[in-house]
Amino acid sequence: MTDRLQRFESLRLWSRDGLSAMSGTLPHFLQEPDDAYIVKSNPIKLRCRARPALQIFFKCNGEWVHQNQHTSLEHTELGTGLKIREVMINVSRQQVEDFHGPEDYWCLCVAWSHLGTSKSRKATVRIAYLRKNFEQEPQGMEVPINGMIVLHCRPPEGVPAAEVEWLKNEELVSSIEDINIDTRADHNLIINEARLSDSGNYTCLASNIVARRRSATATVIVFVNGGWSSWTDWSECNVRCGRGVQKRTRTCTNPAPLNGGAFCEGMSVQKSTCTSPCPEDGGWAKWTMWSVCSSECERQRTRECTDPEPKHGGRLCDGAALDTDNCTGDLCIQDRKLLHDVKVPQGESLPNNDVALYSGLAAGVVTVVVLVIAVTLYRRNQSEYGVDVIDSSALTGGFQSFSFKSARQGNPLLMNSSMQPDLTVSRTYTGPICFPDSMEKELIPEPALFDPLPDLKVKVHSSFMVSLGVSERAEYHAKAPSQTFPRGVVQEIGGGGGTLGGRGKSQLAPVQSALLSSMMTGKRPLRTSGVFGHGGGRLVVPNAGVSLLVPHGAIEEDTTWELYMSITQQDSSALSDEGQEILLSPEVTYGPPGLTLSCPVALTIAHCADVNSEDWNIKLKRQTQDNSWEKVMTVEEESTASYCLLDTQCCHLLVERPGCYALVGEALTQEAGKRLRLAAFGNMESNFLNYSIRVYCVNDTPHAFQEVVSVERGRGGRLLEEPKTLLFRANSFSLQVSIQDIPQFLWSIKPFTTCQEFSFSQVWCSSQSPLQCAFSLERYSPAANQLSCKISVRQVKGHEQILQVYTTIAESEKDTVPFFTQSDCTITSQTGSRAFKIPLSIRQRICATFDTANAKGKDWQLLAQKLHIDRNLGYFACQTSPSAVILSLWEAQHQERGDLDSLASALEEIGKVQSKHSTSVDTLDCISKTIPSSDSTMNRSSEELDANHT
Repeated sequence: MTDRLQRFESLRLWSRDGLSAMSGTLPHFLQEPDDAYIVKSNPIKLRCRARPALQIFFKCNGEWVHQNQHTSLEHTELGTGLKIREVMINVSRQQVEDFHGPEDYWCLCVAWSHLGTSKSRKATVRIAYLRKNFEQEPQGMEVPINGMIVLHCRPPEGVPAAEVEWLKNEELVSSIEDINIDTRADHNLIINEARLSDSGNYTCLASNIVARRRSATATVIVFVNGGWSSWTDWSECNVRCGRGVQKRTRTCTNPAPLNGGAFCEGMSVQKSTCTSPCPEDGGWAKWTMWSVCSSECERQRTRECTDPEPKHGGRLCDGAALDTDNCTGDLCIQDRKLLHDVKVPQGESLPNNDVALYSGLAAGVVTVVVLVIAVTLYRRNQSEYGVDVIDSSALTGGFQSFSFKSARQGNPLLMNSSMQPDLTVSRTYTGPICFPDSMEKELIPEPALFDPLPDLKVKVHSSFMVSLGVSERAEYHAKAPSQTFPRGVVQEIGGGGGTLGGRGKSQLAPVQSALLSSMMTGKRPLRTSGVFGHGGGRLVVPNAGVSLLVPHGAIEEDTTWELYMSITQQDSSALSDEGQEILLSPEVTYGPPGLTLSCPVALTIAHCADVNSEDWNIKLKRQTQDNSWEKVMTVEEESTASYCLLDTQCCHLLVERPGCYALVGEALTQEAGKRLRLAAFGNMESNFLNYSIRVYCVNDTPHAFQEVVSVERGRGGRLLEEPKTLLFRANSFSLQVSIQDIPQFLWSIKPFTTCQEFSFSQVWCSSQSPLQCAFSLERYSPAANQLSCKISVRQVKGHEQILQVYTTIAESEKDTVPFFTQSDCTITSQTGSRAFKIPLSIRQRICATFDTANAKGKDWQLLAQKLHIDRNLGYFACQTSPSAVILSLWEAQHQERGDLDSLASALEEIGKVQSKHSTSVDTLDCISKTIPSSDSTMNRSSEELDANHT
């Protein structure tokens, strides 16, 4: 009531004093209250100014503000004489917080004049804040070049609403300076076409009058996928005559992959068949007619080298193009006299060249006849007595493996030449065979096998025999055969005939006739298995050239898997229907199918291709679930799915998926070749008069040769000569096998059976089944106990090999002569550090050094180059640790030699290349010095190696 009386009294005084100054208008607001925000606990001021105004009061949330809370100012406007009144009030945070209504806290002004009142706009008062958490933060992304980049950002909730800015590498992004950038679309950052310079760390910055908030940093990488350059021009044909190969190349540099961009897919080398015209030598045309006799009594005739003309680099014609002749019958005048009148000076005679010529020819013919007769008599004499029976052609051809000479009686070092080595122990192949047993081998006496020949001394020259343990000045003995098999190896041949030696003992395996029938009736896969854990290890199929390397860490910790490998021995189904592909390796399966690995394993498979030529198209195939075969990659193809390193005799694969794998090849030219392994076996037939010689031609892989060994063991056959290798070309010519130089007075062979022939397709397309030809010899008398001959194996218009046979036929041959079994193949799997050449600690240091990038690029690429594994680098780039995969491949490639010196030398070379980076050099030098030498590694036991690694 008091407030109303005071307000009425003020209006009355104003109406009395200011009546003369009034204009006939309502109050007009010169300043209305603005919306305001209370920051923290600081009150805000609301202002209101009107003209003409008798009084101004604030009204907040529908209620009048007390007059004591108003602050008023008044002055008269010059020119009009009207009064201008200004009023201010304070609003505190407590007032706003205490208000509870459907709307925000609001205030307005009410101004009075003599004509009435006017109201200002409503001004809201709110408490300002900005929450901490963004409703949506930008996410990092990888974008191809010229692609669109969209970074989303929804700022935290706040009053007033936050404004958004973008930072790139802590610098403000401006859409005004760069028209390619748009920041207006709902706080999002949009880059229409990504450039390499747009790579960086982006941050969303939200701010209002209260605070400023930063989002998490989003990393944007603009990558460039590799692109192929244009193909180079086709190279010249690699042969000068006939059908050959030409190739062209391209590089992944248009553009080169950048910032993790994908490597180019496809082949960097393309091959095509080509035909080069063969050189054609020139030939003489017919002579022209003789010319007219000249004043010098000569006539001439000519001919031209046009029948045919030399083409394509052919040789010019040999001989003279001009011929002259005397045209007067030697009666031409010389010095004004006829030739027959010219006198010879006294004491001189004309030379008689014709007499000397015919005398020399006659002497040469007589000499040749005498030599032929002498050689014939000498060879007939040696054939009758059986001494030094070695064909002269074999000596000149360099095919002699043994030298037989007369010896003194009773020499204790003599060895029975009919005793045969165990074929399973052959070290001819470089592929993995088995792990050596560390225990000492005992040799038990068996004097019956080593009775000296009465008249012969055998001197061993063959590296093959030495590798089997047969050397000079050594005595060898054997104990009774055992029926045990190595751990993890499944006996696949029925009858139990062939066994592998037990641990630590040399053993002899009995020969049983059931072996052959079991081999021919059904072939089951040769299989080996082992249990592996986090430490990894190595699995080997004995005597097959097949192994599996499981790297350290490939299997998760506290997890074990029973891995297996098997070799399919049935006819292959991996070849295409067109018939142009041939199988170059056995079909190898590793599993189990559900195996999960964190890095690829290294699978080594022996092959028989001649990789020295560029005339092959070799593919890696894998068997699918429906038993069909799919192409995994071509050997020369750039692929990120798998890796293939082709050596001379083995192929090292990096694969991640268990399954069945095989190498197949397609010959591009006739120069493509595959290696054949040749071996001759023999034994007496049941009538003790006929002797059978069997010659085998198989693919040059350890597994294929072991099948021949198993067959001959069942027959009781003896190896007659060290197996040899023949290169068989894809020139469509057949293979001929012939027996020669049989002693005619001791042995006979049926007519027309001395030469046998295999067609080209039989040899070229043979994969699992060995090719065999047999020769049956009959001796005239049981007293003929020695046989010498040579066997020629040759491809028509191709290579040839000679197998020199010399053997002794004894009556005891009817008894079974056992083979030596391999005594160091009792371990088919190794786990942990013993399975690797590189100690684990050194391997980890190498990976830590080379997996990190430096100013000159990624060091693992230099490591691959120095280890000669510098092809298909895109595969390693996709791995978590490229260096670890490279070292696994190196381990597989050097599993037989274990040449750690070469690895240390490579690291030392890298240290010299990167001499500007002292830290890298010190690390590499330390690693190279820590690697043990090959000799010390071979001489230490596995326990000492483990201690050294620690």
